[in-house]
Amino acid sequence: MKVEEFQKKFGIIGKSQEICDLVDITMQVAQSDISILITGESGVGKEIFARAIHGYSNRSGKELVSVNCGAIPEGILESELFGHKKGSFTGAIDDRKGYFEIADEGTLFLDEIAEMPFTTQVKLLRVLEAKEFMRIGSETVTKVDVRIITATNKDLQHEVDTKKFRNDLYFRLKAVSLNIPPLRSRRGDILELVGHFLKNYSYNNRRTAPRITKEAEQLLVKYNWPGNIRELKNVIETAIALSRNGILDVENFTPLLNETRSEDDFRYLPVHINRSAESLDREMVYRALIEIKKDLMDLKQIAAKNQNEESVAPININPNEIVALDAIEKQAIINAVNFTKHNKRKAAKLLGISERTLYRKLKDYGLD
Repeated sequence: MKVEEFQKKFGIIGKSQEICDLVDITMQVAQSDISILITGESGVGKEIFARAIHGYSNRSGKELVSVNCGAIPEGILESELFGHKKGSFTGAIDDRKGYFEIADEGTLFLDEIAEMPFTTQVKLLRVLEAKEFMRIGSETVTKVDVRIITATNKDLQHEVDTKKFRNDLYFRLKAVSLNIPPLRSRRGDILELVGHFLKNYSYNNRRTAPRITKEAEQLLVKYNWPGNIRELKNVIETAIALSRNGILDVENFTPLLNETRSEDDFRYLPVHINRSAESLDREMVYRALIEIKKDLMDLKQIAAKNQNEESVAPININPNEIVALDAIEKQAIINAVNFTKHNKRKAAKLLGISERTLYRKLKDYGLD
């Protein structure tokens, strides 16, 4: 199969050299059983490549099971992966297969692998090395034959260095590493993706595809796309939905793009898509959290300076103005949960933490 045929079959859009080289490597490693680690920023299409690897492998006739490790609360992730026996814990009313058993002879795709708890990493390593595990509450070993594909938008080597990820598991997972470049590094693919999203949206919604002007195309190509392909797709679909005359011009896209933030800002904040009332409120929450962080850093610097300089006069601070950090964090969580109407996933994104971490903090603060 040629590269172009592979891309068409599995929905990989792009003719840039970076994508062509990546697809070529993907085709080479897909038909082996070697573990693959896919890296790249959020929104670059890591799951598409995982599906392509499975679809082109010798296991394509079997199950591909996708698991988002960051979206499953820490307390139940182990049960989800390995299954459990009836009565093994409160709520275990029946025997249940885990994802490893479901994916037997197929492929298991573990997205956001950096969010996996340390204790679960130990058990994952055993499965990879021995191809066996035990369900929670079971005394018998279950054998499995599963190909593992993992993905992350974090620097796993940094996670290893900071003792947040096991070194032995890291090297076991990265037998082959595929790094998907961000959209800003392959601007030649942007217009092809735009055409693809225009066509798909129009087909799915049974409406004529709008025409996009040259000026609008130039705007889209120059934009930095911090949210990558996912952001581009959302912007195109929103522009079409709001279009009234069948022509997409600069004016249709400008309100949907945020040119005021630097690239570093986007590294830590969710993607800004539109300027609706909800998004403006969300932005206010982001800014408030950033200001709180800056204030805490300033207080830390002041405290350090006072400790090192005994000659400095004491600072007059009203004790009533001092607020415990836990209280600030708790209130931020309450505000985010209330704002999102108790949508935990959206609240976690607002706070810049994983959904698993949010569940843990809700429990710690007695808010669950």
